Amino acid sequence: MSMLSLLDYASVFVFALTGALVASRAQLDIFGFIFIASLTAVGGGTLRDVILNRDTVFWVANPTYIGVAATAAVLTFFTAHLLESRYRTILWLDACALAVAVPAGFAVAVTLDQSRAVVLIMGIVTGCFGGLMRDVVCNEVPLVLRQGELYVTCALCGAGAGLGALAVGLPLSLALLVCGVVTLILRAGSVAFGWRLPVYKPYPPRQ
Repeated sequence: MSMLSLLDYASVFVFALTGALVASRAQLDIFGFIFIASLTAVGGGTLRDVILNRDTVFWVANPTYIGVAATAAVLTFFTAHLLESRYRTILWLDACALAVAVPAGFAVAVTLDQSRAVVLIMGIVTGCFGGLMRDVVCNEVPLVLRQGELYVTCALCGAGAGLGALAVGLPLSLALLVCGVVTLILRAGSVAFGWRLPVYKPYPPRQ
């Protein structure tokens, strides 16, 4: 199994867990779990592949990815009630999934010889859009858009660190590791310590 496939499988499984946990909060049936988990798991990667005009979208070329997502959904359906705080678990699983999905998008763009700007954007798209779709469909405020939340910033900095690693001559495998570690540290810091960016605060109009 190639490194890229391994990243995709890991991203699909962990993002599917977050989708299924959100489905549990919405009290959906088992097919609702599978739908939301699959949407979350492959949403970002699908958008990435369509934008990059890959020959075949990754889960269409290999439907096993949907099987992995469905398995995660079924497991969660029967075990979610055991968790003390499903929301806190979603945050941490989502952080781990982001740290895997960003390098996955980064790797695809690099192997297709895309420009640095496109590599950065594909890291963000792959990492962020599955969770965005999940939250919108389940009528929750998307994590990506929560006030001051470090999310897109984590993806951007992770992909940027990966590009920096390539620029100094590190092999792609190490660049992907750097990308994932930076993404995870920033997102974990946001969840655990409340790291935030300053947000826009409107001022009264001048008289």
